[in-house]
Amino acid sequence: MRELELYVHIPFCVQKCAYCDFLSAPANDAGKAEYVDALKKEIQRHREIALSYQVSSVFVGGGTPSILSYEQMEEIFQMLRQVFTIDTDAEITIEANPGTVTEEKLEGWKRAGINRISFGLQSVNNEELNMLGRIHTYEAFRESYDMARRAGFDNINVDLISAIPGQTVKSWENTLRTVAELHPEHISAYSLIIEEGTRFYQWYGFHRYEISNYAREGKECRHNLGYWSRTEYLGIGLGASSFISNTRYHLCTDMASYIERIKSGEELREEIEVLTKKDSMEEFMFLGLRKMQGISRTQFENCFGNTIEEIYGDVLEKLVREKLLEITADRIRLTKRGIDVSNSVFCEFLL
Repeated sequence: MRELELYVHIPFCVQKCAYCDFLSAPANDAGKAEYVDALKKEIQRHREIALSYQVSSVFVGGGTPSILSYEQMEEIFQMLRQVFTIDTDAEITIEANPGTVTEEKLEGWKRAGINRISFGLQSVNNEELNMLGRIHTYEAFRESYDMARRAGFDNINVDLISAIPGQTVKSWENTLRTVAELHPEHISAYSLIIEEGTRFYQWYGFHRYEISNYAREGKECRHNLGYWSRTEYLGIGLGASSFISNTRYHLCTDMASYIERIKSGEELREEIEVLTKKDSMEEFMFLGLRKMQGISRTQFENCFGNTIEEIYGDVLEKLVREKLLEITADRIRLTKRGIDVSNSVFCEFLL
């Protein structure tokens, strides 16, 4: 059986944050219930494809999945387990906003098999949170975080954002220090650089394993690593994207259409793209190079039947010469300088 990751989209939130461009919006209880019923029906549609796969990770994202009731979340996972074979040690993550977590929900999530929580904190400064349009305060985050620890969750991620309008370097450092001292297992932070050898790295034990992600040893997000390694994944729910059998597509993004198509049995997929060999080689490079360990030359040849030098020899020479890439034995990875201009580096691998 092939490895598969599942993504389940919950497109609801209390209110839209000022910076958010994800597919999400507020909804009443009736709307949430109707969507959950449709979601379960969509999951049932995948019975045939599920026979060929073993699920290694599940990520419930949004929106704000934590605003669903614990009963609704348990119903979703009961259906997932009826249809899919999920590894006993699968990493199962739910995104949660501070202030939407209760002890009942935490217990319900544990019964559903959820073993990892990703809290959207963004900043410990309440003025910065207000600027972002967040519904919570830092104090509400601490209450939710501590509640999750008491409930027995030992794998927690905290999302952070830098370069908030009005934010100072001192404020950003305070956010990093305050969160790190809580000892989460994982931090997702954009524009953050924690260099090896610095006091921050030594004090808190986080290592950088991807351009924007840091974790304690062994707590790297397996689901995200799958994306960067081009592991197949199936997206379930409004607008969710999938990568199955070298084909990428997303589901319809209009709620009314999604509900109606589920009821009528119509096709949900849109913008179906079968990747060419060229497409796949490009993705292999710019997704794989996001990881600090970079990519494997042997794996490239095994996947595509060509050596990486046959396809990208001139580009590799140029980027090594410019000190943006380094090549050691079988690995090719970004240098520290390359990480800072990674988007420009990735463009070099477009064929």
